[in-house]
Amino acid sequence: MATALAGGVALSGCGGDDEEPAFQYGVASGDPLADRVILWTHARYPSSADPVVLRWQVAEDAGFARIVASGTVSASAATGHTAKADATGLAPGREYFYRFSAGGTRSAVGSTRTLPANATEVKLAVLSCSNYPAGFFNVYAEVARSDAQFALHLGDYIYEYDAAGFASAGAAALGRSSQPAHELLTLDDYRARHAQYKSDADSKTLHARMPMIAVWDDHEVANDAFKDGAENHDAASEGSWAARRAAALQAYHEWMPIRSGADLGRIYRSFDFGGLLSLHMLDTRLLGRDAQIDIAALAGLAGPAAQAAATAAFSSPTRQLLGSEQAAWLTAQMAASTATWQVLGQQVLTARMEFPVSVLAALNTSDTSPAAQAAGAAAVNDYLTAKATPAGLRTPAQAALMNPAQNPLLGYNLDAWDGYLAARETLLGTALQLGKKLVTLAGDTHNAWHADLSLKGLANPALAGVKVGEEFATSSVSSPGLESFLALPSAQVKAIFEGVVDDLHWMDPSQRGYLKMSFTPTQARGDWFFVDTITRRSYTASLGRTAVYTG
Repeated sequence: MATALAGGVALSGCGGDDEEPAFQYGVASGDPLADRVILWTHARYPSSADPVVLRWQVAEDAGFARIVASGTVSASAATGHTAKADATGLAPGREYFYRFSAGGTRSAVGSTRTLPANATEVKLAVLSCSNYPAGFFNVYAEVARSDAQFALHLGDYIYEYDAAGFASAGAAALGRSSQPAHELLTLDDYRARHAQYKSDADSKTLHARMPMIAVWDDHEVANDAFKDGAENHDAASEGSWAARRAAALQAYHEWMPIRSGADLGRIYRSFDFGGLLSLHMLDTRLLGRDAQIDIAALAGLAGPAAQAAATAAFSSPTRQLLGSEQAAWLTAQMAASTATWQVLGQQVLTARMEFPVSVLAALNTSDTSPAAQAAGAAAVNDYLTAKATPAGLRTPAQAALMNPAQNPLLGYNLDAWDGYLAARETLLGTALQLGKKLVTLAGDTHNAWHADLSLKGLANPALAGVKVGEEFATSSVSSPGLESFLALPSAQVKAIFEGVVDDLHWMDPSQRGYLKMSFTPTQARGDWFFVDTITRRSYTASLGRTAVYTG
């Protein structure tokens, strides 16, 4: 069925001046509500940039015998020849079929779904970091075959690098070299890259199979972006950050099945799944984020003064990740919601992935010499030995390792919520105060994680360690993870993280896949599925881990 949905149906054209348009990039749907859903396609005449007037239809059956909604929309050069329609008047909790047509040509047929009015179970396929040159989108194909009802994409839907950029070493051999070949800067650049990603057969199949709810991360614009710039943006050679950001966001709204408002930069929004869960999709990247603190500074941490200064910088009450407007909106949304579960769909890890300074200083990823690896292993072993030794039996050196005043815990990834401690405390403290069952979903890291969400006790030490919820984080669709830059076996990386990080239950440092979240009134269940390869189109998928949170 998925193959049939992804394929278009071309009817005979009139020929001559009556040129028929092409639906080159399939169809997609997204941002479902109980009574409506966004429908998307791209249509263009092969030899003309003239607008294409499209008719869209929504039906209860794949044969379109029972059409329940229809209308017209135009695909023009002003929108990169993409078109979107908000199909309203639909019934809640129903599967529908949709298509576009122009003249004698019809698009592929897609299936979509509205949000339920009353739900006893909801299944979400959570995705992140789909890098076209890194490999095939086998994970998309697997999601399309799954029993998931809705797809969530948490960002890095495209990557902005040039053809020799991140994870592109094998792209030419796979026939997946980035287009355009240069780094993305202009509106035409971003449109062309989105088109390339949408041309992928597995992407077409997934989008035709189920509606997607998406948010951007950094690579939809530029690596390690924040509200005023990005690591991968040089104003001197690449021009205005504001202009680049505006071009990227316009292309994103054109090419994604998202309900767009007047302000294209305001992407945060909520979805209510029949009183079972409220899904709040957040922007932790472009709207309110202050600039990241350089993690390289950690390598030089030595002595109480330097450690205290670093902790103070990370803990500054003025450091923002969501921004005050979005944070206030989220508080109001959670307070007003009566759903069993409050679920945050956002980009970066929320959980405290903290390492002691003694380990951070020794694990220098830029030095992979045998001596450096031995020093890192010794630091990890010393800390884990001290951690496993009862307090009364620890040597003075071990006691010092376990004393946070002498060996403070700091996040290793300061691009995540670990670099915005006060903002995270406010978020988790709000959920605790409201008495909500909280689940956060994350992507960004290219690896899979399951961890507790606990307070650090910045404002109230009595709350230090109090559990507020749990985080389920998905691996990547194709971007390489920790295995690509740590000169350690994956099993050893896994043992280090799971042994050192207090709030971490489990992680996988080396596989590509997706996370299926299943919500019922009594539990939130995460199933991590992995594919065995992304360098061949034939693959095997397997269940790697299941975790259940009852709140």
